[in-house]
Amino acid sequence: MSDTNNKGKTLLALLTGAALGAGIGILFAPEKGTKTRKKIKRKVDESSHEISNRISKAKDDLSATAEKKKRDFDRKLDDAVSVMSSKADDIISTVEGKLKDYSKKGS
Repeated sequence: MSDTNNKGKTLLALLTGAALGAGIGILFAPEKGTKTRKKIKRKVDESSHEISNRISKAKDDLSATAEKKKRDFDRKLDDAVSVMSSKADDIISTVEGKLKDYSKKGS
């Protein structure tokens, strides 16, 4: 989980840096103000779309990972319950055998 969180933070930092770099580059380019504003708007739209896609993918990946972990946990829990049930049956059988032995000795 921490690894996924770190990857998400790194990705967000890279995208933010790229967007800021592109914006600064456009601002310092020798063009008319209207062209510059259109370029900035286009870059912001592209970056927003890219960030939205990345967030959506990260959310999907996180959901898939959580679902897999839940299935793994459920399987392990079922296995543990099965083993404990088997051991409980063995203990009950042993106790019943001992009780029969004691009742025979007491009679």
